[in-house]
Amino acid sequence: MKPERPAFTAYPWSTTLTTRWSDNDVYGHINNVVYYSYFDSVANLFLVREGGLAIAASAVIGLVVESQCHYHAPLAYPQSLRAGLRVDKLGQRSVTYGIAIFNESDDRAAAHGHFVHVFVDRVTRTPVAIPEAMRAALERLMIS
Repeated sequence: MKPERPAFTAYPWSTTLTTRWSDNDVYGHINNVVYYSYFDSVANLFLVREGGLAIAASAVIGLVVESQCHYHAPLAYPQSLRAGLRVDKLGQRSVTYGIAIFNESDDRAAAHGHFVHVFVDRVTRTPVAIPEAMRAALERLMIS
């Protein structure tokens, strides 16, 4: 059974995305693997802007351990896109994001899925607790 297309309002944080010429495949639409790059960019942009993540310097970083995407409608370069982000599950050392990609003029997701970060020590790569500033930011995106 195909999942429903989530609405833009289901995501408390959003940002715009810029498609690139190289995002399109030979079929004339954004290739499926590009959506995972969008997911990664959206989650990390949120952590940088709202959670205090310093990509090159933070002692704690998030590693992707799982991702999934459902595709509903084709998108193509050049289109302006929006991405929505929420937190579906927040643990002590991990977070499951709900992420969706929207055409600028459609409030129903063109694609949506989830993305799991496990937070680890940058050097040892062992799981650690989510830093307080990040946790506070992530809690603001929790969906009940």
